[in-house]
Amino acid sequence: MASARVPLVEPGTNPMLAGLECKIVEARGRVSPLYQALLNSAPITEGWEALLTAVRTKTSLRPDLRELVILRIAVLNRAPYEFEAHVPHARRAGLAQAKIDGVKTTLASPPYDDLERLALAYTDAMTHDIDVSDNLFERLARYFDPKAIVELTATIAAYNMVSRFLVALRIGTEPPARAP
Repeated sequence: MASARVPLVEPGTNPMLAGLECKIVEARGRVSPLYQALLNSAPITEGWEALLTAVRTKTSLRPDLRELVILRIAVLNRAPYEFEAHVPHARRAGLAQAKIDGVKTTLASPPYDDLERLALAYTDAMTHDIDVSDNLFERLARYFDPKAIVELTATIAAYNMVSRFLVALRIGTEPPARAP
């Protein structure tokens, strides 16, 4: 992708990265442009892969709820690459197309149930405001135990990291048009 602000490491071109590339392919099926950018720093890639694997595959958070908040984060942070990358995951998790489309425009009911609207409000607060109001947190704590709160919070925080990395380095996006 020519628009990236750092070189994308072509898999197989650096023997020192071979083991790490194999691990990424094993976990993700391919070395995506995101990971090609990350491979500029092997230690960051290793930590990133460990964190995101834990967030995506080792928590008790419902997969549909996880993917819903990831899609919302992508919209809020203007990260279309992240959004498009997660649509197939959202579908596999059973998320209806109306809910996938809805994160772009509305958080009203329908199509979202109370728990989904609450998770989306928490996502919006963490992403936009950083600070989460006591009222919102208390409502969240009625639905989630401490483990689930930590997992939801870590998911939102981790995918804010992903989208901000993608946007800052223009991974999977074209640069903004310059004014004439």
